[in-house]
Amino acid sequence: MLAVLASDADAAIAERAQNALLTQPVEHFLAAVARADADPRLFTYCANELSGKHGVADALAKNEACPTALIARVAQYLTSAGIQALLDNLERFIADPQLVMAVAGSPAATVEQRDLLGEMRKGAVSMNEIEEAAAEIEPDPVKRETLMQKVTHMNVVQRLTLALKGGRSERMLLIHDSNKLVQRCVLQSPRLTDSEVEAFASMTNLTGEILRAISLTRIFMKNYTIVKNLVNNPKTPLDVSLHLFPRLTATDLVKLTLNKNIPETLRSTALKLHRKRKIGGS
Repeated sequence: MLAVLASDADAAIAERAQNALLTQPVEHFLAAVARADADPRLFTYCANELSGKHGVADALAKNEACPTALIARVAQYLTSAGIQALLDNLERFIADPQLVMAVAGSPAATVEQRDLLGEMRKGAVSMNEIEEAAAEIEPDPVKRETLMQKVTHMNVVQRLTLALKGGRSERMLLIHDSNKLVQRCVLQSPRLTDSEVEAFASMTNLTGEILRAISLTRIFMKNYTIVKNLVNNPKTPLDVSLHLFPRLTATDLVKLTLNKNIPETLRSTALKLHRKRKIGGS
């Protein structure tokens, strides 16, 4: 309320509110900024007057209602936690291409975060990867050519937007994109279906990194087929497979022990679990 009154048309009221704001501890601002219904004028006040205070920039970044232009303004004060909050909601970068430039310069970014932000800025697409992926998802050569042309002429921000808002064919193609953030946007798309993720989990031409990202998404891990496909995928990182395979049914566990494409460590461990279950059930 004080932030609202600080911009009041009555100069006397505005001055009194501004003076009162100066007496408030930063913890009160952090609590207010975290609210989903926080007033835009509070965001503006914090960005203009308190951006250097500990936690303020991160709080602005974590509230989806805060305008991206204000976050770009305070980017130099973000910690890695604030940067991660932005990377976890890629639509905000799409809404304001200048935001990635500002955040990429933050000294607090981790190595992985800098890599991801760098990926967003460069965004080159491998033509061979696009051709291979398009051939798999679109048998019609005319439609395939149209889809490829559509994607290859897009910059990274446009591909991020397409990954979030496009159709199934676009997502099936963009999950192979060389840009890690585009791949992540595919997994964040509100239009993504279980059947698509099931297909992703079984693809041996995806990187271990994107398969790990699938395994770390709680809602995906409620789908047994996705879990089974990840475990049987030789490209899935071994630590992920070893964590997931105990969830397999007895029948699928036996099949796993016979899968010669997966690492020997996983096969032998699955065999031990199968034997243990047999002993326990007899």
